[in-house]
Amino acid sequence: MNTKLKMAIVGAGIWGENHAKIYQAHPFCEVVAVCDRDRGKAETLAAKMGIDRYYDDYREMFRASGCDAVAIVTPDFAHAEAAICAAGYKKHILVEKPLATTREDVFAMREAFAKNGVRVMVDLHNRWSPPFNVAHQSLERGELGKPYSAYMRLNDIKWVATDMLPWAASSSILWFLGSHSVDTLRWFFGAEVERVYAVSRKGLLQSLGVDTVDTYLSTLEFKNGGIAQMENGWITPNASPCVNDIKFTILGDRGMISLDLSGHNLIQKYTDEKVQTPDVLVQHSIFGYPRGFAFESIRSFVDCVLSGGEFRVSTEDAVNATLVILAIMESARRGQPEEVEY
Repeated sequence: MNTKLKMAIVGAGIWGENHAKIYQAHPFCEVVAVCDRDRGKAETLAAKMGIDRYYDDYREMFRASGCDAVAIVTPDFAHAEAAICAAGYKKHILVEKPLATTREDVFAMREAFAKNGVRVMVDLHNRWSPPFNVAHQSLERGELGKPYSAYMRLNDIKWVATDMLPWAASSSILWFLGSHSVDTLRWFFGAEVERVYAVSRKGLLQSLGVDTVDTYLSTLEFKNGGIAQMENGWITPNASPCVNDIKFTILGDRGMISLDLSGHNLIQKYTDEKVQTPDVLVQHSIFGYPRGFAFESIRSFVDCVLSGGEFRVSTEDAVNATLVILAIMESARRGQPEEVEY
């Protein structure tokens, strides 16, 4: 491995640009190439970020760019093919969440990673969120006792599905936010989900031209006896001062912690047009340097590849989170509880 980790990026959208900014700001990392099936987008991002090479074929990029590692920053349903190809070229891989959206892709990816001996992390970044991490530290110290039950709400405003993501109709709020919810709950309970029961509703976004499920309400039963309620939707009114609506409670047999991260009293902005709560936790910048926990997870990937340290999110964490979400979707479709098949 060279002194600087040479990164390549597949996907030149908004989040691909964020990846580029983070890598370029890291003292021991550099972006050597970017790829997008829309070559013009790849060229634009390369010019903006001072990246020497750009491609519209990631196979050619993996072969010719000299990269050590690859970030897969495509729509969720397109992760598998690019990641398996990168593994074949012996590149370490950071995949945006979720790992994949089908059982077949999940197991094919896991096999390819093991066969080629590459290191893989999925960007389930909620573990880097300061409030969640502080709560988890309390749990680790035994202050809450044994986890007994939990509630987690992670919703988005309609704008995310109608305007931000042109591919929302080909995805699901469970892939976009539910993957974070499942990973967070698995992390806190320290156990796998055994059974789920979910209901869903559809129609509101469909009336706005986006054919996807509006919201899911899910019950998760863990193998160690813990239970959790999980809410994921993207129909919160656009006038909400925060894009995300986040609530979390973990109850142990000796204590409880509750988080309300939908808003905060640190900073508000008022104009004649609207009220805003500027983001100071998830993704922002200080003197032009990218900050926030959604960026810390990406930096952590670089640090762990260079140091040889263990990723904070393992491949199995990501595999199992996807399998839980697939069970939730099936439960909502069939209207009955579903065992999670690992």
